[in-house]
Formats: sequence, C-alpha cells, structure tokens
Amino acid sequence: MAAADDEGAEWTRGLKKEDHQSNCSQCQRRSLNSSLPSSSSSCSLLSFDSYPVQDYDKLWRVYTASVKGFSIGAGLKGGIALFSFLSRLRRRRSLPSSKKVEMASISEDVILALKETLRYGLFLGAFAGIFVSVDEIIAALGGHRRTAKWRSLLAGAIAGPSMLLTGLNTQHTSLAIYILMRATVLASRCGIKSERFGKICKPLTWAHGDIFLMCLSSSQILSAYILKQDSLPPSYKSFLNKHGAKDSVILQGVREIACGMPFTNLGAIEKYYKSIGVDVKLDPQMKIPCSIIHGNQACGTHFLSFLLQAYQRALTVYLPVYLIPALIVHRQGLQKRPHTILWKGLFGTARSSLFLSMYCSSAWIWTCFLFRIFKKCNIPMVAMGTFPTGLALAIEKKSRRIEISLYCLARAIESFFTCMADVGYLPQSKNLKRADAVIFSFSTAIIMHCYAMERDVFRSKYLNVLDWVFGVPLPPYETTPRKKARQISAGFEV
Repeated sequence: MAAADDEGAEWTRGLKKEDHQSNCSQCQRRSLNSSLPSSSSSCSLLSFDSYPVQDYDKLWRVYTASVKGFSIGAGLKGGIALFSFLSRLRRRRSLPSSKKVEMASISEDVILALKETLRYGLFLGAFAGIFVSVDEIIAALGGHRRTAKWRSLLAGAIAGPSMLLTGLNTQHTSLAIYILMRATVLASRCGIKSERFGKICKPLTWAHGDIFLMCLSSSQILSAYILKQDSLPPSYKSFLNKHGAKDSVILQGVREIACGMPFTNLGAIEKYYKSIGVDVKLDPQMKIPCSIIHGNQACGTHFLSFLLQAYQRALTVYLPVYLIPALIVHRQGLQKRPHTILWKGLFGTARSSLFLSMYCSSAWIWTCFLFRIFKKCNIPMVAMGTFPTGLALAIEKKSRRIEISLYCLARAIESFFTCMADVGYLPQSKNLKRADAVIFSFSTAIIMHCYAMERDVFRSKYLNVLDWVFGVPLPPYETTPRKKARQISAGFEV
C-alpha cells in the first residue's frame, strides 16, 4: 500500500508540474511525444475508456511479457539446475568407481538441466504471453470498462494450462497446491476488506497464524518423513533425508516400533552405529525408540550435537539464497553501501540457517520428550511430537514466515491426501490425470483477478514483479494518456 501511495504521489506531482508549464509550447509538445506506459489488466486501467491503438503497441506488450516470463522461468529453473548439477558433481567425485557407473554421466546431467531450464522458461513465457493476449483481445472486442470485472479472471484461467509445457507426463501437484494456497491468501485478504465477508475472514488476521500453519504442516510432513516417505515428492524427500540426517535403517526401526510391527533390522541398526564408531546393543523389547534414534547419547546431548551439525548443513542451503540475489538484484547498491547489503545478507543467512537447524533438531527432541513422558511410541505420538516443531519458524523474519508456512502447507496437503488415498479412504481418480493443471488454472484465475481488481492485497515485491512482466498501470485517480492528450490539444486551440 505504501509503495502504491508513493507512486500515486509521484504521478500527481508530475501532472502538477506539467500543468504549471502548460503555457510553454515546447513543454506541451514534449508531453505529447513522450513515451506512454503500457496497458495492464489492472483496476487502474480497467475503469477507463479503451486506449486507442496508437497509444501503445499491443503486440509489443504481448512480446515483452512473453520474453520477461521466459527469462524468469529459465532464470529460476536454471539456477536450481546449476546448483543441483554442482552438488551431483561433488558427490560423484567422493564416490568409488563402482558407484560412479550407476550414476548418470556428466553430459546427461547437462542435457537434462538444459531441457528443464528451457521447459520452465517456455512455461512462464507462454503463461505471460497467453494472459496478455487474451486480456488485449477481450478488451478490444468488449471494451476495457465493460469487461473489467471478469477479463483477468478468464485470461488467467486460459493461461493456466501452459503448465503442460513442462512435460505432458510431469505432475506438478506440489506447485499447483502452493499456488492454490497463494490464491486462497489473496482471496481471504479481499474478504477481510469486504463488508459482507469481513467478519467471517477476521480470524485469518491472527498475528501468529503463520506459525500455527507451520505446526500443522510439520505434523504431517515429519510424520510422513518417518512413517511414509513415499507420500512426499522425491525432491522434498531428498531434502528431508539430508537435513533429517538419519540413515534409512534408523527410520525403519522407528517406523516399526511406531506401527506396532516386530523388529526386522535391529542388527542392521547396530551395524550402522558400529560403522561410525558407536557400540550399541538394542533391546528387542524396547517400548520407546530413543536408543534407535541417538544410540548411547542422552536425548539432550543428542539435541545439542545434532543442532551444531544441522547448522553447518543449513548454511550451504541459505548462503546462495541470500548472497546471489544480493549480487544480482542489489549490484548497484553494492557499489554505494556494500557493507550494509553484505551484512544484511550474512545476517539473513545466519538467522534462516538457525531456523532450519532448530526445526530439524527440535523434531527429534520433541518426539523423544513425548515418548519418555507417555512411555510408548505410536503413530499419534509421532504426529503430536512433530507438531511443536513448527514453533522454530518464530526465529525467521516475519515477512518470510507466511512464505515458508504456505510452502510447507502445500507439501503437507499433498502428502496427507496421498496417505488417505493409499489406505483407501479416498478414491484414486483415473479419469482426471492432470488435476494439477486444473488446480493451477483455477488458482491463476483468482490471482490475476486480484491483481486486476484488488492490487493492495499483494505485497509490494510481488506486485513489482507482476507489473514488470504484465505492464505498470496508471494510478486509478488520474487520466489516461488519451484524455491527457485531449486536454493539451484543447489548450493549444485556446
């Protein structure tokens, strides 16, 4: 909101300055020949008469939106693919020759990374291009004012299936659910503003709702990590296995005792601990799995040692997250105030690393604490023990909490419904193979409608990105370039 007010104030000051100089014919001609802002499906333009074709180039708007969308998609996916390639390359060097044969060759990894980068670039480029094209076509046929309330909704829905460009057989359920969560947040903010739904949506304004969502998500995600990893996306499962830092034989032992099954791998667990220099003798009649989780260590000692190791692992995750954007986005600011920007990047890295390490460490200490209180371990105990793990989110910056909680909530919802379908509580749909594309299209319709009609429900950083791709709109209380040109022409005639 503050950013929008500042832009409106600057626009108003610019108009006043031009009005003050209206007696100068040279300034008037300069105003007539000045470049005009591009159209955007926003309330600021939708409430006006249609622009004439000469006011801005509609085809150029479609072209620039497509190119910018492609650059964002290719840049994001390319960056992720690059870090993934470098990590696989480092892992390859540490493996023996027999294991290297089983891995894909370096050339295959490069080709796969390039394909994925191109697909995601085409996906976002096509989405932006289709949305702007449909927006302009409907506006040209029906007029900006008459189609204002539904044009962006329809354009967003039509552009949604561009997700299929990432691969017809590639499911993006997690992405679709995450975008749905974002759409739900925007819709709830609109509801809070309205007189009709304001009272219903008021509970959504709870200050610590993001932490509560994180606790709910943690209960499902971490329970699935221990009990049913197949319900998690492969990439996310790999992430949890790395930062959960427990061998598969240990997780299997905890899973067996939690599900009430007889132990089948105690010997493998003892062998694993022996390989890392710890001599453990496990009791087949144990009721709680603390000795399986951390061997001969006490629960508190294990928490502290795990926290230090987890912090080191977390640093490798967040250093590129903070420092690379600082080098790219704030490259000009680095020349003027390098110490301030680098300090913020390092501080953000340290804080986010502490969050992730505390999140992973507290998962084990909370479950151990609960197991020892109730002297038993079962599935409800695992779910209850992993619930307070989400409290670690309080370490993070307030503006990042909702992003992290929504991301985890999307993963948790996908995992929950997968578990329910596997046990037979939900039917597995065979007719709708690409439900993710349907959910994504529905969500993008809501998001783009909010962008068009309720811009103030967006955070400024997201609004800036959308404006950059789709065009920066005029303030709603100012005249269009067409009306402004008419006013100046009238001044000439007088």
